[in-house]
Amino acid sequence: MRVAVVGAGVMGLAAARSLARRGHEVVVHEQFELGHTRGSSHGASRIFRLSYPEREWVELAQRSYGLWRELEAESGRTLLELEGLVDAERDPEPRLAALRERGVVHEELTAAEARERFGFAYDDVERVVFTPDAGISLAENTLHAFADGARAAGAEIREGTRIERLEDLEGDVVIVTAGGWAPQLLATAGIELEAQPTRETVAYFALWEETPLPSVIDSVEPDEFFALRAPGVGAKVGWHHSGRPTDPEEDGEPDPVVVEAVSNWVARRLTRVDPTPLSAETCIYTNTADLRFACELHGRIVVGSACSGHGFKFAPAVGEQLADLAERR
Repeated sequence: MRVAVVGAGVMGLAAARSLARRGHEVVVHEQFELGHTRGSSHGASRIFRLSYPEREWVELAQRSYGLWRELEAESGRTLLELEGLVDAERDPEPRLAALRERGVVHEELTAAEARERFGFAYDDVERVVFTPDAGISLAENTLHAFADGARAAGAEIREGTRIERLEDLEGDVVIVTAGGWAPQLLATAGIELEAQPTRETVAYFALWEETPLPSVIDSVEPDEFFALRAPGVGAKVGWHHSGRPTDPEEDGEPDPVVVEAVSNWVARRLTRVDPTPLSAETCIYTNTADLRFACELHGRIVVGSACSGHGFKFAPAVGEQLADLAERR
């Protein structure tokens, strides 16, 4: 089968590798260069976790975890660094139920224990949930691992190749993993993707001292904040889904309001992190209304966007799912 993949972010490369390893002829079209900073897959790190309050997401994360380890062995690269994850929320019971059902190792920590072990200040909740098989995925390493694996299996990756209309592409199947560009590109084939690109801001901070830093997802406050280790820098911190609707064609600048908000959050919650921001950058989320992924088959076209701001950890599993959809064609 001849397959064209549009977009060489983490999902496109994962799908290309999976299909090429199954013996298909794969060409990946990327309008910029691998690892560019205009989309959703750049940067040093992303949160990796098994922890969700819904069983189906935990199950998909577990499937993905095994595939991450396979990709590490294949590539000879470190792709996951697991210092754990803390979930802080008003009612942890749905999460705890999902973790128990799927057999995920976890601990319930008091606020005092979370502060002593990690410097996390959550005196306004009775307990937080710690999962040790979590931490970060190394984004740049991951892109190279998928790209190298795809090429080794025979796929061709064409950088600097912009696709304006899907009908111009040859092949039995076209997989669209174009992130924020996907809604407009799919519209050229009469496919409506109800997804909104937003431009999100993350900021970087130094640690007061070099100690283990689990990732943390804070849903205690009305807005959700997150933090994770940024190798070589310290901490990467964001205000989840705080970005404004955006045109991915435009160059975006970090939002100073978001930078100030995350700095204030660091000062309140992370006692081992200097709350003075070192730098900030943007990325694009492509969001569905219910924050689920779009993995759909429309004739010869497979839709592999959007991922609603939490897709990177699932990339190996989603790549296989997109390959399965392509083979159904």
